[in-house]
Amino acid sequence: MKAILVEEGSQDLYIGEAEKPAIGKDELLVKVKASALNRADLLQKRGLYPPPEGASTILGLEMSGVIEEVGENVEDWKKGDRICALLPGGGYAEYVTIPAEMAIPIPDNLSFEEAAAIPEVFLTAYLNMFWLGDLKKDETVLIHAGASGVGTAAIQLAREVGAKVIVTAGSAKKLELCLSLGADHAIYYKEGPFAPKVKDATTGKGVNLILDFIGAPYWEQNISSLATNGKLILIGTMGGSKVDNVDLGKLLFKKLQVIGTALRSQPVDKKIALTKAFADFSLQKFAEGRLKPVIDSIWDWGEANEAHAYMEQNKNAGKIVLCMNDKE
Repeated sequence: MKAILVEEGSQDLYIGEAEKPAIGKDELLVKVKASALNRADLLQKRGLYPPPEGASTILGLEMSGVIEEVGENVEDWKKGDRICALLPGGGYAEYVTIPAEMAIPIPDNLSFEEAAAIPEVFLTAYLNMFWLGDLKKDETVLIHAGASGVGTAAIQLAREVGAKVIVTAGSAKKLELCLSLGADHAIYYKEGPFAPKVKDATTGKGVNLILDFIGAPYWEQNISSLATNGKLILIGTMGGSKVDNVDLGKLLFKKLQVIGTALRSQPVDKKIALTKAFADFSLQKFAEGRLKPVIDSIWDWGEANEAHAYMEQNKNAGKIVLCMNDKE
């Protein structure tokens, strides 16, 4: 089969040949129609984020497509069904295999490109806000990188449970997008510290939950922005991972929790449980248009290098999608 591969040395992407995956008894073989970019792809191609043991070494953490073949133990799916799914790797290819229980049916009103923009970001947001963060109605969440894929998903999910949403973002366009999705307050982080603005927006109480992708540079402001018994969920460390002179007393005084998380390395049984919980919560909402994948741009898979460069420049608001087709 054809797949997007990484050239050794240059780290450039090219369309080459790879072995077609073999289907297991409890799996589905899927003809991929679209995939989507994630920052993990940028790290993996540089050798900084290896796939989990046993996973495909091909890039791509999510996809949408059509079932090509059904494992002999699978009863709930048939050839031709439209599905999307989270992957440990392999999405930048013509075919993937997935555990049948991780397949999510694509609502009729969504295209393959839209469906490919759902699994990684919405499952990440669902895991961190609800399973780990225990976000509830009338609580407040601060979402950094609000116009990112995970950010746009998290805004919508928080809105659906009746939580209040504060976001940070780095341009007027991104702030406007966040507000249009249901954010209550949008902070332009380039203007200065965000913590005083969070304090003003919460009348001094602070937020119950923070989703952070930045890491070390935001540590002090995050701790300052949390309410008593608040939780900081650390999803990434784009700004750095080492914090100097940490005052642990602040965590004790405010009874805070700091939780590090990663979706890709979760065991398959937990991913299956997460997928089912998310599908139960969201599928009808997608069908009704209450939830929607936010797409920044769609690229042909022959333009993968350009798409990666676009993401590296932090230009996107929403997901960058790769459309997989039959031409090189």
